[in-house]
Amino acid sequence: MYIHIFVTMRIEDEIKQEKFSSEYTKLLINLVYTGNRISFKTNEILKEKNLTLQQYNVLRILRGQHPNPATVNMIIDRMLDKMSNASRIVDKLELKKLAQRTMNKEDKRCADVHITSKGLDLLLELDEKVKVNERSVIHLTLKEVKTLNDLLDKLRG
Repeated sequence: MYIHIFVTMRIEDEIKQEKFSSEYTKLLINLVYTGNRISFKTNEILKEKNLTLQQYNVLRILRGQHPNPATVNMIIDRMLDKMSNASRIVDKLELKKLAQRTMNKEDKRCADVHITSKGLDLLLELDEKVKVNERSVIHLTLKEVKTLNDLLDKLRG
């Protein structure tokens, strides 16, 4: 039986900076640092499957739409990283046979994007690894997670 003991590591200790100009500055630095740390861990899992975080995000969007198609504009609206080039990501997913683009029957200017069965299988394979990763990097109770989600929603509001 393993007992996990989590030690709180202050941002000051992590980046070796004792003072911040304000608590607001400290919060912003803390959010960026923590987000990058979580992304790094997720990237390690995805790298094993030759995927980037942005490609994984697009695959999850496509799975959420499945069996219906998505458009590139819909993907852009739902992406976590708004600076990503969704069209180029879809191109790369097509090369890997994880997504397929077809012409939209109603609007020839738009393309429909579908996840392939290979893409669905890959996500299924990654689901458990990603869940284990989430539990290993988020050392909070469910109540704390809900409170943090509410606070982050308020912060963005």
